[in-house]
Amino acid sequence: MSEARDGVEGETRTGSGAGGRHLVAVLALPGFPPFELGIPSRVFGSAVDEDGQALYEVVVCTADGLPVPSDSGFALQPAAGPEALAAADTVIVPPTHAMPELGRGGPLPPAVAAAIAGIRPGTRLVSICTGSYVLAAAGLLDGRPATTHWNLAREFRTAYPKVRVDEDVLFVDDGDVLTSAGVSAGVDLCLHLIRRDHGAAVTNRAARMCVVPPWRDGGQAQYIDRPVPEPTVATTTATRAWALERLAEPVSLAELAAHARMSLRTFTRRFRDEVGMTPVQWLTAQRLEVARDLLESSDLPVDLVAHRAGFGTANSLRQHMRASLGVSPIAYRRTFRPAVPAEARRPV
Repeated sequence: MSEARDGVEGETRTGSGAGGRHLVAVLALPGFPPFELGIPSRVFGSAVDEDGQALYEVVVCTADGLPVPSDSGFALQPAAGPEALAAADTVIVPPTHAMPELGRGGPLPPAVAAAIAGIRPGTRLVSICTGSYVLAAAGLLDGRPATTHWNLAREFRTAYPKVRVDEDVLFVDDGDVLTSAGVSAGVDLCLHLIRRDHGAAVTNRAARMCVVPPWRDGGQAQYIDRPVPEPTVATTTATRAWALERLAEPVSLAELAAHARMSLRTFTRRFRDEVGMTPVQWLTAQRLEVARDLLESSDLPVDLVAHRAGFGTANSLRQHMRASLGVSPIAYRRTFRPAVPAEARRPV
């Protein structure tokens, strides 16, 4: 689950990389965890067009061009220095475990501060996990919504009170600045960026190559430490699968609870514990995914898209898309399918 703003507009970018590809610079900081550092290269490197041509160029750099140690007993020899940040279309900052002063709101090391100051205005900025501390310390998150690992949300909020922290989501899309939660949420955010840039088909291919889901339900709430239920305790998994087969139909909360053989109160509590959102929020999110896919991949009239996605009317779909994505169905379709039939160009 994500918080998003302007997530599908303004993303036509002229690539600065070789062959006009979108250039992604990944800033490796001392004490970096290898998994998070490798996420952008793996995910964006799997994004190709229909002819198999790479859509992104990913460069790993350091603030001064010198090697940096990981937190796992080896050092990284970077491909570039701060000049890569200055040339990039997107800059990604993975976490570091070697800058404890940032957890107290302390300053960035001079070389890191200088490298970040050299990023061009308009460059898309992204953090993975506690990479958000680096963006916050540079003042780039002031007044903005952002997220970080749920276990550090209180510390982050105290250190950077000007940031509007939401620890319940997997990532926050605030247009030109995006932040993700812990570890694998960086995969979710990178796939989200590919979808913003190139649509569902490219994203699905990249996700399949990485053997990960193209979209993950819920937020961080589902990963917060809780007692493990006894094996005999019923879950909502089967009911969610049942509901997914009936998204085009009206499905009430009472019907969901009855299918799960639980009371409304128990079902709602257990659903939220397992998924990180209410059943109604989850149903709406699933229906929005269906609608987005149909808008991207078909020329169906918007009212038919709304019906098949379970929203009933085009007006209902429009209200939900504006609330969630900030755009109308027609605007969304134009972003991903510039050439649309005359019917789709009529106001709905």
